[in-house]
Amino acid sequence: MAACASFAKLDALSSSQWIGHQSFSQRPSRLSSPHRISFSVRAAAGFSDELVQTAKTIASPGRGILAIDESNATCGKRLASIGLDNTETNRQAYRQLLLTTPGLGGYISGAILFEETLYQSTTDGKKFVDCLKEERIVPGIKVDKGLVPLPGSNNESWCQGLDGLASRSAEYYKQGARFAKWRTVVSIPCGPSSLAVKEAAWGLARYAAISQDNGLVPIVEPEILLDGDHPIERTLEVAEKVWSEVFFYLAENNVLFEGILLKPSMVTPGAEHKEKASPETIAKYTLTMLQRRVPPAVPGIMFLSGGQSEVEATLNLNAMNQSPNPWHVSFSYARALQNTVLKTWKGLPENVEAAQRSLLVRAKANSLAQLGKYSAEDEGEEAKKGMFVKGYTY
Repeated sequence: MAACASFAKLDALSSSQWIGHQSFSQRPSRLSSPHRISFSVRAAAGFSDELVQTAKTIASPGRGILAIDESNATCGKRLASIGLDNTETNRQAYRQLLLTTPGLGGYISGAILFEETLYQSTTDGKKFVDCLKEERIVPGIKVDKGLVPLPGSNNESWCQGLDGLASRSAEYYKQGARFAKWRTVVSIPCGPSSLAVKEAAWGLARYAAISQDNGLVPIVEPEILLDGDHPIERTLEVAEKVWSEVFFYLAENNVLFEGILLKPSMVTPGAEHKEKASPETIAKYTLTMLQRRVPPAVPGIMFLSGGQSEVEATLNLNAMNQSPNPWHVSFSYARALQNTVLKTWKGLPENVEAAQRSLLVRAKANSLAQLGKYSAEDEGEEAKKGMFVKGYTY
């Protein structure tokens, strides 16, 4: 991590300039050319109306997204925490527990699935996508292929998966998926560099355009990692730069803003910062960033939890919904919905109903937070435990 710590080693002309400490290289002016400028508008391959309706359905009052798109390796870590082997049978059993929870659709509007899960069925032979549709939950699919090192950067990453994405997306649509997720990350301790930010923004924009062309509403997710000891003001600075780049390239790729959803990180201090911010402070900084960067045409902001405790994530969401917003401000949580569920289940068939009740408790809490009506008075100690893991990977 020496490259992340030393500013002095950076050359002024390096592609790895620091946001806020070195200026970004300027884009050439598009107005200097004497040639006439023409614009083409992409019609999302005839899916425009469907994309808008799907996004509106997911961004419906009092509902949010259940993210269960962990890779098989990450799901294996979750199962190992309760003493289960990482087998397809165990992964199926856990996901069946989640996706067949009675009444889940009252609080959950969309579920992000891993590819394996999209094609799986219950032990009774019912497709998981059909279980979701019966609860009025829109099936979604993780389409990226994970993070790899970004050459020429400050120990940063880029997200792969554009190759073959169009054909894969078409197959996912046939299987019943109606929205997609692509997660890339930005690390503040590693800069972030202009190269990493532009790569993240361009990759997200290309993915979004390809998804829309195949009938999938893209969730745009440049996660700004919690790692670091920086103050909340630094997170705000980086978040504003990242989202300005993202929307620049979304526009360049003619992405239909009414047919996307965002999955941002909340604007918080670094996880190792000496001072912890209150929900009200986090809400103030996060909404400031969104108001400065996100057009009101975007229907929904579905926050990631990023390692916050179940209660922290819900309190922060609740604080953001104390007054009207231009967008549906809601949640797309994985660990912040599943942590208590997993520990209640313990891999035992006799605990399935109790675990499902735990899921409904967390889903309802976040539903209330989306409406600005949540109270943490009756929350247990387990739900208050932080889940931040330094260098966490999916």
